[in-house]
Amino acid sequence: MRSAAVALLVALLAPAGAAASEPIRVGYLGPLSGIFAQVGKDMLDGLRIGLEQPPCPAGGRRIVLVEEDTQGNPAVAQAKYRKLVQQDRIDVMAGILLVHIGYGLAQPIAQDRMPSLFVTTPDDLTKRRPTRWIVRSSFSASQPMHALGDHAARHLRYRKVAAVAMDNGFGYEGIGGFQRVFEEQGGHVVQKLWVPLNVLDFAPFLSQVRRDADAVIAVFAGAQAVQFVRQYAQAGLKGKLPLLGAGVVVDEFALEAIGDDALGVVTALPWAPTLATPANQSFMALVETKVRRQPDGFHAFMYSAGRWICHAAGAVGGQVQDRERFLGALRAASESVPDPRGPIRLDEYGNPTQNIYIRRVERVGGRLQNVVVHTYPMVSQFWTYRPDEFLKSSPYDRGYPPVRP
Repeated sequence: MRSAAVALLVALLAPAGAAASEPIRVGYLGPLSGIFAQVGKDMLDGLRIGLEQPPCPAGGRRIVLVEEDTQGNPAVAQAKYRKLVQQDRIDVMAGILLVHIGYGLAQPIAQDRMPSLFVTTPDDLTKRRPTRWIVRSSFSASQPMHALGDHAARHLRYRKVAAVAMDNGFGYEGIGGFQRVFEEQGGHVVQKLWVPLNVLDFAPFLSQVRRDADAVIAVFAGAQAVQFVRQYAQAGLKGKLPLLGAGVVVDEFALEAIGDDALGVVTALPWAPTLATPANQSFMALVETKVRRQPDGFHAFMYSAGRWICHAAGAVGGQVQDRERFLGALRAASESVPDPRGPIRLDEYGNPTQNIYIRRVERVGGRLQNVVVHTYPMVSQFWTYRPDEFLKSSPYDRGYPPVRP
């Protein structure tokens, strides 16, 4: 897909004469076609709005956004990344969706010393295989799911849960995080069904779901999430087995497409549209005006990335070519810039410690919304475990933790 360079209007707060002739180039890399295209477009919109929103104290320099489509393909992502670095000469990169693409880009990013803000959530990018040049603007895959496992056991009182999820790292780590905490609280994950990423017909999987479970936990995103929740209801499971999920299963774009079949679904995410904070209310009003619909988490996390880039560039007086200093400024901005999700503390691995919100889909003011029903304050990606002890344990994967029927 062709790349597009969009010059952004920014507030130039530096003294007169300080502006450099060269713009600051921000590279966006994400899926703009294929099954995850809507997610990629929401990510791009969030980043663009975050960069455009004043104040953007970029040290007197213009900001130019260069966008590239990964098509959800690792080989394409590698080629487009190389183009952004070598031809477009970007100063910072933002975006990235899908586990295999994130892991594949980690090494070239480290070699290029390219400051990068990732949305993709693979645990070990900020745990066992961290790259100091990558800062996560979202969360690690298991981070909110640890909290959801605790909530399912201690508040919802479920004892047996069946899992249906994407057959990739996001699915494995989300289910693994849920399972570990849920089972430590006395529950059992009695079944795991893994669905290939290109599948939109869930009937063969839904027919296998154990009917003796207390609930079902799901991890899907994009078009898969929409179709899964719809077909879950069509299969007659909605009224029999309560549905839990990763926050992206019923994000705000998915809710519009799913409709009332999403009512009652309980999820966990570090953000919710109903948060009554000044930063979130301003964000919601701004983005809804721009995109003409209710913003979702992908907008929020990439909006954060845009704001951090603006303020970090200002903190270094526009001298983003000093990459060590600029990287430090990005880390500092993540903690100092008011964020729609609430307070953030970036850990030494580059992942935000942040509130995790348990949300339930309800109809509010005539439209479906994820309403916060419980808050876990300042949750680490390591949950309540000591990081050194956690890192000695096996990574969450397709077979770990094992199913104990």
